[in-house]
Amino acid sequence: MKRQMTKYRIVPGMILVLLAVVLTFAQQLQSTKKQYQPNGGEGSVAGTVSLLGTPSGPFRIDMSSDPACYQANAHPLTEDLVVSKGRLANVLIYVKSSSALEGLSFETPTANVVLDQRGCRYLPHVLGLQVNQTLEVRNSDNTTQNVHAKPKNNLDWNQTQFASSEPLTHRFTHSEIAIPFKNNQHPWAKAYVGVFAHPFFAVSNRQGAFTMEGLPPGNYTIGAWHEGFDEKTFDVTIHPGSRQSLDIKFDMANRRVSPLWFQDKGPFSH
Repeated sequence: MKRQMTKYRIVPGMILVLLAVVLTFAQQLQSTKKQYQPNGGEGSVAGTVSLLGTPSGPFRIDMSSDPACYQANAHPLTEDLVVSKGRLANVLIYVKSSSALEGLSFETPTANVVLDQRGCRYLPHVLGLQVNQTLEVRNSDNTTQNVHAKPKNNLDWNQTQFASSEPLTHRFTHSEIAIPFKNNQHPWAKAYVGVFAHPFFAVSNRQGAFTMEGLPPGNYTIGAWHEGFDEKTFDVTIHPGSRQSLDIKFDMANRRVSPLWFQDKGPFSH
């Protein structure tokens, strides 16, 4: 019996030692990197995201299970595919890799990134922030919400959020594309959060447009992520002061099967 007690006392201690070693190594590695300082010779990437083929939906969402949601959002529609005149919104465009960024560290922004639960939906549907930057989740509805992040590289986060309560805050310590958020109280509510080690990312707007600025000269691999398609990658070269154009196309023929939860009536026109 004494041997078993001794054994279980040692194991947590060993885990703590290993965690301390890993943390120390990470801090030393970060300290060897040079702080990124713009010098005026940076370039940018801008473009649009298009969708080929005929999109399905959007579809009406039935929120009648919660009267507060039903009253707050008279015409809720699915957001897994937001298209206007052939342009695709909610595409996360980011620097996937670049030799120009090797050996550089980037200051963590002090401003919070806000994810609002309004009309019993997550707003915005897709967003990005940097590692260790504070994510602030608000509840603007007169009902109880839930915030449940399901990451792969970070710790799971699952917390109740009452009406009129203070915003919830959280920080992610590792890069990840893209963390799905759900609401266990209102399972139709979904969002996706990209976490980056650098500030070079953007989300396409309702016109499909996006811009990434402040890129040091060099060769880049740009990623384009959307919840309904496989990720696309593009090689781009940034010259001093240049503005590179990047037009991205997704095709409905390659769309992954995506169930339309809580669909009520037929599709609305785009």
